[in-house]
Amino acid sequence: MHIPDGFLDLKTWGGLAAVSAGTVGWAVARTNKTLGERQVPVLGVSAAFIFAAQMLNFPVAGGTSGHFLGGALAAILLGPASGILVMTTVLLVQCLVFQDGGLTALGANIFNMGVLAVFAGWGTYALLARRKNGISRAGAFLAGLVSVVLAASACALELAFSGTVPLGVALPAMAGVHVLIGIGEGLITVAALELIFRVRPDLIASIGGKERS
Repeated sequence: MHIPDGFLDLKTWGGLAAVSAGTVGWAVARTNKTLGERQVPVLGVSAAFIFAAQMLNFPVAGGTSGHFLGGALAAILLGPASGILVMTTVLLVQCLVFQDGGLTALGANIFNMGVLAVFAGWGTYALLARRKNGISRAGAFLAGLVSVVLAASACALELAFSGTVPLGVALPAMAGVHVLIGIGEGLITVAALELIFRVRPDLIASIGGKERS
């Protein structure tokens, strides 16, 4: 899902870079106002876990493979603003150090995987976990699934608007494969939350639709 250089035209990557920069700026300001000392280590640990988990690929149909995205998990643990910062940090390191995704496409990749996936995961989970004590397994699973499919669909739309691939080819291909990847994302999200809830239930403060940041 990481878009390389040369796949998006100027109007697409330039516009998405501006949108991502504005959203990340909002996330920084919001997090500075609401983040407590207890949550600071959680940000670092979440970023490290998501970065490491993204390195592990699992097989999908047709010889393709997918990897954990982490937007929904970051949003559930930290709220959307801090979740965006975690995902942006991960994507920046992947781009600048590992050349995973192009520099000109960085704004688009942050928008797809660091903004859209986070808001989609947080919104889906908040709707399904409202007034629930503990973890909503269905909410966590669907949050992971929805976040991945929406991010992949946005990627397909951007490629189509840039004239790289026809929309009728890009959207079914990206959405279809990423439904399967999203199932894996949902299962990993549930498993991670279950583990954290057993060990440190106090860290999951956004459960039940409450936003930490």
